Amino acid sequence: MTRTLCFIALMFAASPVAAQNFQSTTLIDKAVAGFTGHAIGESGGARTAVDTRLKLAACPMVSLNWRTDSHDSVVVTCTDPQWRIFVPVMMPASPAPAATPAAAVVAAKAPIVIKRGDPVTVVAGDGGFSVTRDGIATTDAAAGARVLVRVQDGKPPIQAIAVEPGKAMIPGAE
Repeated sequence: MTRTLCFIALMFAASPVAAQNFQSTTLIDKAVAGFTGHAIGESGGARTAVDTRLKLAACPMVSLNWRTDSHDSVVVTCTDPQWRIFVPVMMPASPAPAATPAAAVVAAKAPIVIKRGDPVTVVAGDGGFSVTRDGIATTDAAAGARVLVRVQDGKPPIQAIAVEPGKAMIPGAE
């Protein structure tokens, strides 16, 4: 009798009536393809099919949205029962940057007017009144770039704008 009850219980557990109803991953794949407009594996489509081992509760209506503005994945959501998955999307390959001739790169780089260790006169003030202080550059700088100048031993260097060789201005003090 016990054996018969166990056999009946096993048969009932294996029957379709006892089987749980799960969301079809194939239907999710089709929905994502329709949403993106591209098939699985294509640029702009899902990278791969949704894993068939995934057991999500059946959902009468899923909603699909982009995860971010970059459209890198699709969010598939069910509100009742509540679940959410992310489906990664194959991003289009970025075009290679245009080759820049080496001469253009060199020409675009401004020449250094103050080098580390150079004596520098730092000027602060405007046309009617100015104060100067001598110091030593602790960094290199092109004209218009920031340079650090040590004006007193034991104190941190001050920040100035390189103007020309041997001359820098305190920002905002022109």
